[in-house]
Amino acid sequence: MKTRTILALAGGLLAVGACATPMRRDQIVTSGSPCMPVRFDIYFRENEARLTDAADQAIDAAAGVLRTCDVRSIQVVGLADATGASEANLSLSQRRARTVAQALNAAGLPSPVFDVGAAGDAGATTAGGAAEPLRRRTEVVVDAHPRR
Repeated sequence: MKTRTILALAGGLLAVGACATPMRRDQIVTSGSPCMPVRFDIYFRENEARLTDAADQAIDAAAGVLRTCDVRSIQVVGLADATGASEANLSLSQRRARTVAQALNAAGLPSPVFDVGAAGDAGATTAGGAAEPLRRRTEVVVDAHPRR
């Protein structure tokens, strides 16, 4: 008797489930918005603050996506490696940060949202004195959200 009751309930649930309206593809598959907080690096040649061709391409690609977003803030921090004097490295990292911020602005991102800073060679070496690799860069952090 219990078996019949269980089978009847299972059959009833299957029948009700089969009656449900199937979901459309757009209800199941959603494409993620490219408008979300993102971080990327722009690299430089040693002792230079000029953008390379690869850096120009990366900035253009990022700006192309971010122009469609609600960009709330952009933080650009210039970095330098440990070679040379600390004052020169700080100046170089400031120039790198300004260069990237100007390029992002020229590519169509709003300038009032930029926070530009420089770290110079701070953190360019480990506690043991070894040089940190790939410090010739700017770090770009964009707080972007979908437009409403």
